[in-house]
Amino acid sequence: MQYQAVRGMRDVLPAEIPLWERLEHEARRLARAHGFREIRPPLVEETALFIRSVGEVTDIVEKEMFSLQKGDNFLSLRPEATAGIARAYLEAGFDKNAPLQRLFTIGPMFRGERPTKGRERQFTQFDVECLGSLDPRLDAECVHMAASFFEALGIEGIEVRLNSMGDGDDRERFREAVKAFVAGQLAERCELCRSRFERNVLRVLDCKSPACVELNKKAPVLLDFLTEHNRAHFDAVRASLTALGRKSEVDTGIVRGLDYYTRTIFELHYPRFGARSAMCGGGRYDHLLRDLGGSDLPAIGFAIGFTGTLILMQELGLAKAVTPAPIDVYVIAAGAGLEARVLALAQLLRNAGLSAIYDVESRSVKSQFKAANSGGHPLVVVLGDAEAAAGNAQLKDMRNGTQDVVPQAELAARARALLAR
Repeated sequence: MQYQAVRGMRDVLPAEIPLWERLEHEARRLARAHGFREIRPPLVEETALFIRSVGEVTDIVEKEMFSLQKGDNFLSLRPEATAGIARAYLEAGFDKNAPLQRLFTIGPMFRGERPTKGRERQFTQFDVECLGSLDPRLDAECVHMAASFFEALGIEGIEVRLNSMGDGDDRERFREAVKAFVAGQLAERCELCRSRFERNVLRVLDCKSPACVELNKKAPVLLDFLTEHNRAHFDAVRASLTALGRKSEVDTGIVRGLDYYTRTIFELHYPRFGARSAMCGGGRYDHLLRDLGGSDLPAIGFAIGFTGTLILMQELGLAKAVTPAPIDVYVIAAGAGLEARVLALAQLLRNAGLSAIYDVESRSVKSQFKAANSGGHPLVVVLGDAEAAAGNAQLKDMRNGTQDVVPQAELAARARALLAR
């Protein structure tokens, strides 16, 4: 039997790694430039954490989580990072001792949804969370930072779309208005919408069924229900984006699919992608920490998926293959019984900060030189019986053909000098 990767999960092969490293580099550079520190929560959390935070009446919890039972513990692979970071924040006591925390993580998430182009069951996200402040400038900063990530990769034309989920009384008034709106349409709605109507009516607005999407175009708009305080916050977010030189547009159709969102929600779109245009989503979750048993502190965050980003880069011709830098030195054994000395010589070079490999296929000297040449290694070290007896080695620069006999004690320094030219 020949085994294959699990459907919806794939290998990232060595030739692809430079592109992934580029995304990781830009993510870390931007995060650190904005004062964020890296956190690495576990991949597995208690299932109850996701039910409490993401929401029981969501596709993620109802259909998509990879869950297991270990004894009396019900565990799940994380479908998103916010819940785990919020849990870690509370467990570390930050809500009591240092409430303002700027945190980010890069890593795999897991959802058992149907694999399609741009959607995988294991996928990597760049996730950013700022906890402990309601300052609208942070909302704008997160939006700007997310857009800057794409621009740093050469992707231009990203659109910023904003909406508000409200908070408190305006949220409840909106909920009642939506319930009244949907009540007269239940016969026209899909089965999932009818179920959500009873359990969490706002989820109806997130339905992807074409008929329901059409019905939702006439649904109440939450911006019309905002209190003066929440409207002022939303306006301040847009003003802050303007101060950053970032255009934004209001899109009342944005409804983030998780229950914890409040106030500002946003998406970044690349319009030329059509139905797949959404590249990033995020927003405020100002009561999640309270709901998880901690202090009632505001927070905002976003997540960017690497898979969709790489697809976009490929379609724009920005994901050009990057040839990895060759190993610095290929060590050749030019005699019998020199295996241990070649191994030690390669390690001497590695200890000095160079990369080095040697033949492990018992090839002839001619074949070893051929391998060194085809591998693009700039330097070759040749160790024969005479050199080994004298404590020397031949150092050859494959780029210009020059070759010298060098004491082994000086080999690393001479190799570094040649590479620096």
